[in-house]
Amino acid sequence: MTSASDSPLPAVTRLIATDLDGTLLRDDKTLSDRTIAALAAAEAAGIEVFFVTGRPARWMDVVSAHVQGHGMAICANGAAVADLHDGRLLEVFPLDRAVALAVVGVLREAAPGVSFAVELATGIHYEPAYPPFHMDPGATVAVAEKLLHEEAPGTGTAVLKVLAHHPELAPDAFLALARETAGDRASFTRSSPTALLEISGLGVSKAGTLATCCAERGIAAEEVVAFGDMPNDVEMLSWAGASFAMGNAHPDAVAAASGVTLTNNEDGVAVVIERILATR
Repeated sequence: MTSASDSPLPAVTRLIATDLDGTLLRDDKTLSDRTIAALAAAEAAGIEVFFVTGRPARWMDVVSAHVQGHGMAICANGAAVADLHDGRLLEVFPLDRAVALAVVGVLREAAPGVSFAVELATGIHYEPAYPPFHMDPGATVAVAEKLLHEEAPGTGTAVLKVLAHHPELAPDAFLALARETAGDRASFTRSSPTALLEISGLGVSKAGTLATCCAERGIAAEEVVAFGDMPNDVEMLSWAGASFAMGNAHPDAVAAASGVTLTNNEDGVAVVIERILATR
């Protein structure tokens, strides 16, 4: 594993793909002046910047003021592509409700005490036992089976992901259990320090949606530099031509990346962007 100063970079960098929480954002959920300047300089140099996050589009206000040009973001771990200029979802890769119901049933049996939230294209709703979302005061509180029910197949709002929280299991152990018991039905990952799983449609990931967006622009994986810190970034870090795990990253992210940069609080993304621009 190499550092931010000596890890190989693409011969030509055409796109930077960066996670937000624990990566681009500091722990206080802000962008440093150095990072803001680096992002602007990259776009001014003709390099596209994609924010690729587990966050829903409505929680992108932390960076929406700093988008240039296209203003695109990949949200909900690849389940949605959003235009940050107006908040529209341009493309959605949903989790089938019948599949989601089946996964809920499997996890209730495999991990007693689990509680669920359902992230729709229009907002999040959750069970009474689920840790409350203070950022979404309009959420419906009901059991997951009711939240996922629809009168006829295909009539409900698109499900972007289901979240599963366990109050006692270790985060990585919970992820391994879910993948073992239901990994053939949906995609499971995590980005929280707690035992909180994020469940998407089978095959949906940051990497898959990023690859699609890049292909539409004629950009090859070898021309992409990616940044991340948690298991939900692993596929993206593996796919990109060059990738950097943060100094504060989960071991799985470190193993997937081609290099390691400084921590999110030390402007680790900006450090690499400045190096990219210095070589142009």
